[in-house]
Amino acid sequence: MTGVTEVADTLFKKVDYTLASLVDSIANGQIGLPDIQRPFVWKNVKVRDLFDSMYRGYPIGYLLFWETGVTPGTRQIGTDQKQLAPTRVIVDGQQRLTSLFAVIKSIKVLRENFASEAIEIAFNPLDGKFEVPDAAIIRDKRFIPSISAIWDAKRNPIQFANEYIAVLKQHDGELTPDQVNTAQTALGRLHSLLSFPFTVLEIDANVEAQQVADIFVRINSEGKKLNQADFILTLMSVFWDEGRRQLENFCRQARLPGGSGPSAFNHLFRPSPDQMLRVAIAVGFRRARLAAVYAILRGRVQNDDPGASNREDQFGKLKNGQVAALQLQCWHDFLKVVTLAGFRSPNIISSENALVFAYSFYLIGRREFGVEEHRLRKAIAKWFFMSGLSGRFTSSPESKMEFDLARLRLVKTADEFLAVIDTVCSEVLTNDFWSITLPGDLANSAGQSPSMFAYFAALNVLDARVLFSDHKVKDLMDPSVQGNRASLERHHLFPVAYLKSQGVTDKRDYNQIANFAIVEWGDNTKIAANAPTTYVPALEQRFGETELNEMYRHHALPRGWETMSFPDFLKVRRGMMAQTIKAAYEALAGANQAPLKPPSVQELISAGETDSVEFKSTLRTNLHTKEKDPKIELMVLKTVAGFLNAKGGTLVVGVADDGSPVGLDVDGFPNEDKLSLHLINLLTDRIGGQHAINVHPRFDDHDGVRVLVVGCEPAKTAVWLKDGTAQRFFVRYGPSTQELAGASALDYVKQRFS
Repeated sequence: MTGVTEVADTLFKKVDYTLASLVDSIANGQIGLPDIQRPFVWKNVKVRDLFDSMYRGYPIGYLLFWETGVTPGTRQIGTDQKQLAPTRVIVDGQQRLTSLFAVIKSIKVLRENFASEAIEIAFNPLDGKFEVPDAAIIRDKRFIPSISAIWDAKRNPIQFANEYIAVLKQHDGELTPDQVNTAQTALGRLHSLLSFPFTVLEIDANVEAQQVADIFVRINSEGKKLNQADFILTLMSVFWDEGRRQLENFCRQARLPGGSGPSAFNHLFRPSPDQMLRVAIAVGFRRARLAAVYAILRGRVQNDDPGASNREDQFGKLKNGQVAALQLQCWHDFLKVVTLAGFRSPNIISSENALVFAYSFYLIGRREFGVEEHRLRKAIAKWFFMSGLSGRFTSSPESKMEFDLARLRLVKTADEFLAVIDTVCSEVLTNDFWSITLPGDLANSAGQSPSMFAYFAALNVLDARVLFSDHKVKDLMDPSVQGNRASLERHHLFPVAYLKSQGVTDKRDYNQIANFAIVEWGDNTKIAANAPTTYVPALEQRFGETELNEMYRHHALPRGWETMSFPDFLKVRRGMMAQTIKAAYEALAGANQAPLKPPSVQELISAGETDSVEFKSTLRTNLHTKEKDPKIELMVLKTVAGFLNAKGGTLVVGVADDGSPVGLDVDGFPNEDKLSLHLINLLTDRIGGQHAINVHPRFDDHDGVRVLVVGCEPAKTAVWLKDGTAQRFFVRYGPSTQELAGASALDYVKQRFS
């Protein structure tokens, strides 16, 4: 920093920096690079142009900083005690400073897909050209492939220039004195960019967040409008940078498959840091309005003596909420709830806000009110179905969620929590909604309709077949099965060409939601432009009356629909689609049936080992050697695979063969979460992550010890257990697990899974 100029009656002051002082201030933590504008979005070509402009001496604009209001030397919360809280954060200029800092310090940046990448810019000292290196440039000895090397602290610029000239001479022969002088001058000029001057406008710490956002928008027409989540993430950068990085890492894992251990990766929801922050705040503060939480955190920052203590208290609440939100077991259990609600593909989820708030309620019910998992799963599935169907969080989502959270203030028990869920759902999905509102919502041709997506989800809940097919909708809709191309698609029941021949030419008419059904890709091509009276009889011949009636009921088609007039067909089918959606909702709500309660550990043990119950003393420890033993883990995995390949079952870990208690302590895990994650990791690695949705671990008490109860649902596809380089197949017969090989295994798979 070379000088400070105060300007009267303004919200900012002008401060002069050099590039070197900016880079040093970022490196030592005085200036924070918060995630206020998302990960690094500049292309390398733009970084090249930035360095080229500076090299030519062109101005590159001013920067905008915001004073944090912390006292210099303040430590961050929950991190290494050597790490200082920044006294200034970057509001405008993050992309430029990230470019400069990353190149000069040779540090990788975080891209939009959350992948780390080094920014490499090549330079030709003989003609002063900057380029993004490709294979040809890397081979060209006239180019320095990455200019980061010139600022390496271990080498001075003169030494670097001499090494460059020596390599060039060795490759191209002797250089003229002018070439040597040009190269030396260019490299010296490049290195001297550390002295490049910057003008920074620093906004006073007392300026409110909304004013800062307004300033940003007014001076930066190309920048995105800042929101309250951005400012909370900024405060996290200042006082709890570790927490901000945890959010980013979690969101990166949710998008990128791979890795040896458990991760947040899934096919349904790839959240942003903003969205996971909302969950953490809902759980930690019971608030949905981020502005209110920001005010709490920001207000504590500006206090004097008691500020640090109060700030740590408030950030402690945020930390507790975030720990819950990022807990992998809870995360994946919640995603199973979304699947239970019928939303098996991200393509039919119309509101990510509904996902965010459903996850928040799920965590609150699970952690704060101790709702039993099977009851909570059904309740949140019903809540999410209601939210998606009604578009509850499409407009004014914060206000609606704030109101919903306020209902929990007087709640004390699990039953009262579930009663709140029931009340909200009943208030939204009234009799008039089912009979009037929903059929009206279906009377449109929108390609992205909450009511249409809810209908698709309903087909999954009801375990419906694809129309005129033996396949189930839920199996073909699974994103892990679909790959890059959907296995099924919507098709006009009354084909467009046929309707046009009948005078129906308006797209808003022939693309009505009620004119679509889910069919297999092959049948779609066969139907083509034929009239329903032509193609339906041939397709109906595939099925018996019972099968056909059930299929038509699920797909909201009256018998003889192919002979109806198109307007009459649309009217009737809308009402039937509404009833199909209602039937799925009632199935989730458990109408007319008692809640499914799994048998207790005592009941399982009293009945002894059967074709659906198995006991194991430990998960990984050999009781004779007292050491971890892969053979013990293999025995557990064999049992799970056997249950999955048969009709399902329950494995109880921590109980001897005779039913006597052993407990989980002998396995040596620090806590139950670690044990559960170890089991999930084993399942993912040895039998495949696609089968994890059918495995439901929980912990329970038995005769004074803790045991692990692993419920296994029948798998939809064959489960093969990886044992070294071999793939082995197990199935449950009676009270034992047996291996099938060769023709026996293939015959079983054909009969069980065809």
